[in-house]
Amino acid sequence: MTVSSTISLDLRQIPLEGEASVAETVEAILAAAAEVGASDLFLLSDEDGLQTSVRHMGINRQLRSYSTDFGRRLISHLKVQGGMDISDRIRPSEGRWVFEREESPPLDIRMNSIPTLFGEDLTCRILNRETGLRDLDQLGLMPHEFHSLVSLLKSSSGLILISGPTGSGKTTTMYSCLRHLNDGRRKINTLEDPVEYVLAGARQSQVNPKQDVDFAALLVACLRQAPDIIMIGEIRDPETARTAVRAANSGHLVLATLHAPYAAATVQSMLALGVNPHFLATSLVGVVSQRLIRRLCPHCRTPIDMSAAEAMFDDVRRWLSDSEGRLMYSPGRCEHCLFTGYNSQMCLCEILVADDRIQEMLSKGEPAHLIGKAAVDAGMIDFQRGALIRVARGETTTEEMFRVLPFDRAIA
Repeated sequence: MTVSSTISLDLRQIPLEGEASVAETVEAILAAAAEVGASDLFLLSDEDGLQTSVRHMGINRQLRSYSTDFGRRLISHLKVQGGMDISDRIRPSEGRWVFEREESPPLDIRMNSIPTLFGEDLTCRILNRETGLRDLDQLGLMPHEFHSLVSLLKSSSGLILISGPTGSGKTTTMYSCLRHLNDGRRKINTLEDPVEYVLAGARQSQVNPKQDVDFAALLVACLRQAPDIIMIGEIRDPETARTAVRAANSGHLVLATLHAPYAAATVQSMLALGVNPHFLATSLVGVVSQRLIRRLCPHCRTPIDMSAAEAMFDDVRRWLSDSEGRLMYSPGRCEHCLFTGYNSQMCLCEILVADDRIQEMLSKGEPAHLIGKAAVDAGMIDFQRGALIRVARGETTTEEMFRVLPFDRAIA
């Protein structure tokens, strides 16, 4: 469940109702959201009016409240900018707006509206062109994770799956992988819904549900374009799953995202979509399952002496230096982190490499927990150990660890 609190930004830059026009208010809200690096802006209609909030590093934080009438005008203005039908308030709709800023790169605003009990809700995904595209070494991976991922990407063919819940950074990781592969020597085709960022040199296609062009239809057509590398924005249905595996088995390197809670469960999700176990086993190169976890602000984090409880890190001691694990840190409050205690997010990964043993287990239809154990035996660091390493290194907190990780697999 998302924790809600008041964000510590200067709300004076966001006008109160009556202090500015609708357009000026919308631009001020978007500018404030972009300034703190928010991933989403929410305009939520309730019984008393409209509440605005942002998702900042995975936490939902309240901004301004407006009257029902002014709130409807804010939503209508955004829908106009996104090319949406403002007369239709009873059906869900989607739109896109490139928000141009004078002294900063433009923002891609992806909008989705849905009718609710007290009116429309509008969600705006904020994509910053300046910070959205990152190299692999900018993802915040630990060295072993970085080398494992680079090793997977060296494969000339096969299937690489990137999994995690919504908001876990799958798209950022996917584009980082494509940037790494985009060396001009191979033809890259992407199938997306929607196209998130423009990647020079790649052939990017977008699904169009209104014309019955879904991922499965695009993928079949893409295979006739003779690509070397195919990126599938999301595997959602059996046909796309089976076609992706077939493409990976026929000499293409296929990268795709999938919703699954952890690495071993990702392959089980593919089997649940009707993929033949033998074909999945022969095509799978590896799985990157991930979460985004908040990084402690180095300016205000508070040390906690762990000399009396060093056994907490015994399970991960072999990955720590002699000086690590002696202290833990709790979040502080300072201007550098907007008084939240955390100043950024980092990627927490499970990287499952499909070696011969795991491929054999897949082919036999072994359960996820046994596949996960085999992956750990082969060197995979699971979410819990990876998070403990981050805690021991003073990068995050145990509270953040338990907030982010799958509850049924968290360490008690």
